[in-house]
Amino acid sequence: MAFSTPGLRRSRALAVLPAVVLLGTAALAGCADPGASAAGNPSGGAQTTAARNGVVYNTSPDQQRIRAEKDPALAAKVPALISKDGKLTVATTAGSIPLSFHATDDKTPIGSELDIAQLVADKLGLELDVQVTSWENWPLKTQSGDFEAVFSNVGVNKDRVKLFDFASYRAAYMGFEAKKSATYDIKGADDISGLKVSVGSGTNQEKILLAWNKELEAKGKAPATLQYYSSDADTILALSSGRTDLNIAPYPSTVYRENTRDDLKVVGKVNAGWPSETLVAATTLRGNGLAPVISEALNSAIKDGSYGKVLERWGLSEEALPESKTITEENFAATQATATATPFGKAS
Repeated sequence: MAFSTPGLRRSRALAVLPAVVLLGTAALAGCADPGASAAGNPSGGAQTTAARNGVVYNTSPDQQRIRAEKDPALAAKVPALISKDGKLTVATTAGSIPLSFHATDDKTPIGSELDIAQLVADKLGLELDVQVTSWENWPLKTQSGDFEAVFSNVGVNKDRVKLFDFASYRAAYMGFEAKKSATYDIKGADDISGLKVSVGSGTNQEKILLAWNKELEAKGKAPATLQYYSSDADTILALSSGRTDLNIAPYPSTVYRENTRDDLKVVGKVNAGWPSETLVAATTLRGNGLAPVISEALNSAIKDGSYGKVLERWGLSEEALPESKTITEENFAATQATATATPFGKAS
């Protein structure tokens, strides 16, 4: 796997983007991605972490990933501009355990997102070329051609489908977490009234909380106080010390902490697309023909079992999808209405 700085190595890279495209990036930045402010070492240098859910998390640079066989028929479908260098250049933020984060060497990006990207690259007969970027930068760099696909817990929404095509691969949920001693059961707006809730700025989870606060104010109830921290580490420290009552973050991250720490637990779960539903998907430039091929590769991995093994490896089986679908602006409304997950493991 290559880790290099993306440049203008593709002839399709654009020197100047239309104003309408640039204006879209602000709306694209808030999403199912974790606040993406800190990559973090999950275990203080340990190579594995045995969790209460039975998962043994390998956080070392030596991942020994689950691999898949090349499918010549799928490889032949990869657009020529993408396949010509023999690589699938994938962007990730390395900002949230166990989705995408840095290994114990503090430089190698690992996690479930990259394991799934590896399966896709294998199926398409391409080398996986991982590029770590900030959450704010992936939209522009995908439009410019620096990145061919984004695997970083990106949720599909109405703003993104105007500029990108998607290949779904996981359910999209947010989790509420609190101290172990808490008695909260978060199901809706009424349950956060008057509480202090930490949240990432510009994210889908912030949009949910702002909408819930409007509901509370309309009912004459006290809204939640939203708190913002500069990193995941600061957020969790505030939660564990009692300076904030709740934290809302990608569900896989909250489950990871519940199973690897003694002081936190999950106290609620909400779809990242609330009040509708959405999915996590590989993100590609609109109209370049790559998203349908990625969907086919994912479906091949679902069929041969390698997809299920990856999610099981990271404790994410309950977010497994029975089928990957290509999502575009044209079919977005229909796919959003049927965005459901069929767990391979325990029920959600």
